Amino acid sequence: MPAIFNAQAQPQRRWAVALALLLVYIVWGTTYFAIGIAVQTMPPLLMNAIRFLCAGGVMLLIALWQGHALPTARQWRNSVVVGGCMVFLAMNLMGFAQKLGIGSGLMATVVTTMPMWLALWSRWGGERVPVTSWIGLALGVVGALLLALEGDFSTTWLGALLAFGAPLAWSVGSYASRKLSLPAPAMASAAQWFAGGAMGLVVALWFEPLSALGEVSAKSWAAWVYLLVFGTLVALNAYLWLLQNTSAALAGSYSFVNPAVALLVGVALGGELLTGWVFAALPLIGAALAFILYGQALQRWFIRAQYRWRSA
Repeated sequence: MPAIFNAQAQPQRRWAVALALLLVYIVWGTTYFAIGIAVQTMPPLLMNAIRFLCAGGVMLLIALWQGHALPTARQWRNSVVVGGCMVFLAMNLMGFAQKLGIGSGLMATVVTTMPMWLALWSRWGGERVPVTSWIGLALGVVGALLLALEGDFSTTWLGALLAFGAPLAWSVGSYASRKLSLPAPAMASAAQWFAGGAMGLVVALWFEPLSALGEVSAKSWAAWVYLLVFGTLVALNAYLWLLQNTSAALAGSYSFVNPAVALLVGVALGGELLTGWVFAALPLIGAALAFILYGQALQRWFIRAQYRWRSA
C-alpha cells in the first residue's frame, strides 16, 4: 500500500487486501461522525483544504525519507488530474451540495453510485467486470438506500446536481489513478493531495475567511486531526492501494459499507435509534459483498453442480 503499507510477497497479498478493506470500511465509516463534529465550528471548505495540504506535506516527507524522486512534469500533470477530481472536485461538490440543502439521506444514497461509475469506466477501458460484481454493486446500492431512509431526502435542483457530480468526479479520479503514469506510491499521494488541497484552498478563501480558524473549538480540531491521520493518511492510502491491486468493484465497495458503519457509530456514540429498515438493509449489504468477493467462485460451483445433476 502507498507509503505506510507495503505487502509485496504473494502469500501476504490476501491479508493485505483484507487489511486495506477493513481500514477503508471502518475508518471511512467513522469519518461521517468526525466530520459532523469538525464542521460544528470549522468552515468546511477550509477544513478539507488544510487537511489535504497537511497530508500532502506528511506524505512528501515520508516519500523523501524512503528515497523516492520528485515527480516528473508528466507525473505532476497526472497527479493534478487525480487530485483535482478526487480531492478538489468531489470533496467540495459534496460540501456545496450540503450547503445548498441536500438532505443526508439523499447524499448517502447518491454516494453509493460511485462504484457503479468506476466499474463502467473500467469496462469501457477494456477491463472485464463480472456479472456477479454488477449484481453485488446493485444490491449494495439498494441496501444503502434502505439505510438512508432514516435520513433527510430534501433537496434543491442545484444541490442534487452537485451531489451527483461528487461521486462522478471521485470515480473519474479513481479510474485515472489506475491508468495514468504516476510517481512512486508515497510521492503520488503527496502530489495528488498537494494539488487538490491547493486548488481547494483557493476556492475556500473566496467563501470562507481565514480568520474563522481562530474560532475553532478544541473538539473540532480533535476531529480534524482524526480525519487527517486516519481518514486521509491511513484509509485513503489503503483505498489508493486497493485501486492498484484489486478490482474496481471491490475497491469501490466501501461506498455502501460506510453508511452501515456510520449508522452503528451513531448508535454507539451519538445516541441514535435503529429502525426496521436497518435489519433489511444489512443483509443486502452483506449479500452485495458476497457477490463481489465470491461471486465468480459461486458461479463456477453452480455451473458444476448443474452439470453433475444433468449427468446423473
